Amino acid sequence: MKLNYKRTLLSGMAFLVIMAFWQMYDNVLPLMLRSTFHLNETLIGVIMASDNILALFLLPLFGKLSDHTHTRIGKRMPYILFGTGLAIIFTNILPILDNSYYASAGNLKMVSFIVTLGLLLIAMAVFRSPAVALMPDVTPKPLRSQGNAVVNLMGALGGIIYLIFSALMYPESKTKAAEHVNYQPLFIFIASLMFVVIGIMFLTVREPKWSKENSEIEKAHPEWDLTEKTKDKRSRLPKPVLRSMIFLLMSVALWYFAYNALTTWFTSYVDIVMDKQLGFASTCFLVTNVGAILFFIPAGIIASKIGRKKSILTGTLIFSSCFLAAFFITTSAKENAIIPMYIDFFIVGVSWALINVNSLPMAVEMCNGADTGKFTGYYYAASMSAQVVTPVLAGFLLRYIGYKILFPYAAVFAFLSFTTMLFVRHGDNRVAAVKNLNAFEDMDL
Repeated sequence: MKLNYKRTLLSGMAFLVIMAFWQMYDNVLPLMLRSTFHLNETLIGVIMASDNILALFLLPLFGKLSDHTHTRIGKRMPYILFGTGLAIIFTNILPILDNSYYASAGNLKMVSFIVTLGLLLIAMAVFRSPAVALMPDVTPKPLRSQGNAVVNLMGALGGIIYLIFSALMYPESKTKAAEHVNYQPLFIFIASLMFVVIGIMFLTVREPKWSKENSEIEKAHPEWDLTEKTKDKRSRLPKPVLRSMIFLLMSVALWYFAYNALTTWFTSYVDIVMDKQLGFASTCFLVTNVGAILFFIPAGIIASKIGRKKSILTGTLIFSSCFLAAFFITTSAKENAIIPMYIDFFIVGVSWALINVNSLPMAVEMCNGADTGKFTGYYYAASMSAQVVTPVLAGFLLRYIGYKILFPYAAVFAFLSFTTMLFVRHGDNRVAAVKNLNAFEDMDL
């Protein structure tokens, strides 16, 4: 049995636009809120956390709704099409309101901006869970980790597409002296990318046919169902395994405390601390993505040699060290910081690959096959909970202590994730080293 890469690529294309959108959202929205609407860091942090607050409730809701939806085009595609359509509309409206408020400020315009932003976040939530669920629907259980890798590659590609366009359209020479930056071309580009990619999905993905074929394959392999029932017909984890799961989820939350604070506040940080603009910040994140993608295969090979836990421990230590290095580079050598920061952020990408290639497989390794979706949900609940809190907490510290606290903040939480990972005792089964794209199978979705 082999993974159908063409089918998996097509079913994972929605993740490309999801990641492109969120990369833009994290990079650009704080700049709009601070420069155009003149909000303080705490309020910006609250707004930046709102998408994760909505996600905690809306992602399970729309995922469950799509489970019980049956249409001619499938269970997931109606939500993908409808949610993307709404997102395209609101994505185009948002920069118009930003430009209008700068030209002539008014409370109604600010309220309109916030309302539109809220509707945009809801639209994105409509199709995220169904889009993620589509790949498992059409992929046999033993191949889903490989399929997960392909989908994540699509997401990484989406982030890189945005970052390249952003760096080219908004170089420092264009934005540094500007009183106001018009981000409408960037939002139009992302909306157009959504339209094209989801259009390709609509024309090529045969969800009902592929889901039926996968269902027949799984019916022929009852041994894949490893469910172990208790007297009340529920499955549960033994106490030692449950303890490992809790510490793993704590680790997930902690490294997202570190990384999401960086993705939320770095564009503002480089402006205030380094006197640089969006183009530089986008290039740093681009270098991070390149480092992660290039290291996915080596990270899988390393895990096959030393185990997933040691790989993650190594990654979190490097993660924390890179943030400390970035603090000294940006505060002590600002005039010569560009190349050192690119190198540092490349290593951040390497360490992020070591962490993400191995963390989700550790979680699902601890559960039986019937509970994979539930434990994947626990994994995302841990990451999203952190992403709700960290923009607000980091924003509060940036406001009352100073922007220079950003990298020490990230370094501390990254090191705390190393500490909690020491107590994880299960889920560390080593997998055989593989060549080619199969080495991506442990990527985090």
